[in-house]
Order: sequence, then C-alpha cells, then structure tokens
Amino acid sequence: MAGHLHADGEVLLDGEPIIGPDLDRGMVFQQHSLFPWRTVLGNVAFGLKMRGIGAQERRARAHEIIHLVGLEGFADRYPAELSGGMQQRAEIARVLINHPRVVLMDEPFGALDAQTRQMMQEFLLDIWARIRTTVVFVTHDIDEALFLADRILVMSHRPGRIREEVAVALPRPRRVDTVTSEEFIRLKRHCLGLLRHAH
Repeated sequence: MAGHLHADGEVLLDGEPIIGPDLDRGMVFQQHSLFPWRTVLGNVAFGLKMRGIGAQERRARAHEIIHLVGLEGFADRYPAELSGGMQQRAEIARVLINHPRVVLMDEPFGALDAQTRQMMQEFLLDIWARIRTTVVFVTHDIDEALFLADRILVMSHRPGRIREEVAVALPRPRRVDTVTSEEFIRLKRHCLGLLRHAH
C-alpha cells in the first residue's frame, strides 16, 4: 500500500493503481524513524524541505502541526530527549504535514507501555476528528482495533486471507469507558471467535 514493494495483484487508491511511493500516502512505523541529529522542528519540516518549500513557510507550517499534536515547547528538542509517546507524536506530525490522503500505521503503539498506549490511542482519535483523513492501522490487539476503527478486517494466520469485515458502530467520541460497554464486549467476543477459527 505504501508502494515500496511489488504486490501480486493490484492495490488501488480511489480507483488508481499504486505503482510507487508518493506524498499522498504517509507511513508511521512501530519504532519511530526520526532523524536523531535533527530537532523535532527539523524532523517535522523535513518533507517540506525536500519539496523545495522555503525556510520561513516550512517553519510556520511545522510549528502549526507541532501544536496540533501537542508538542508545543518541544520544537527544539532532539528525539533522544523525548519519551516514546512524544517520539511517536513527532513521527505522526512529520507524516501529517504533507496532508496525505491515506496514513498507513504499522503497529505504531506496539512498543509503548499500556498507559502511554491508551493515551496515544485517544490522541490519534482526537487528531483524526480534526483532519478526517483515511487511516489504515495494523494491529494484533483486538481492543485497540475496536477502540480505533470503523471497519476491521480480520485476517487468517497463514496464508494471510481476510476472514471477515467487521463493522464497528461504537459511538464517537470514544473514551476509556467505551471498552467496558456491552457492544464493545460483544464485538470482542466475535473477533476472538474469528481468530480461533482462523488457527
């Protein structure tokens, strides 16, 4: 989907085939890929620099997105000076500054502790409510999938095949108490059953 690897088949975005990497798709990995020698500001503005946007404009736009992700006051810090959650916020900011049509997230919170992970899930929902771009989120955590998603594609073990598409109609905004609702628990049981049969 990111366009870095050749697919056996066809991947379409709004009906057009994906044939390589493009700015319309941003990628967030499990481990951040921030440049350790650049500040938060320098990392977030890097994509704009590569596109030839002038220093004044890219600084202004980077500061806007840094504020959006809640990192104001940390623009001049280096990645090693940030917590894991803050590093992932900077990573997300670096993707969002390019206004991608799709954000691809490969277990971006998997390496975080439980408390920070929950905080980052709520943060992602808050950001999504403001920017409303499509997010494709890969996770092995059923609770995380149900908390974040409108649609879940449950896959089999090997070979990886889509077993079922599960619609998640839980009301938004979602908060911590969402995970204790009857509908959340019903959907979780259903997904667990699909995974048991998949193995």
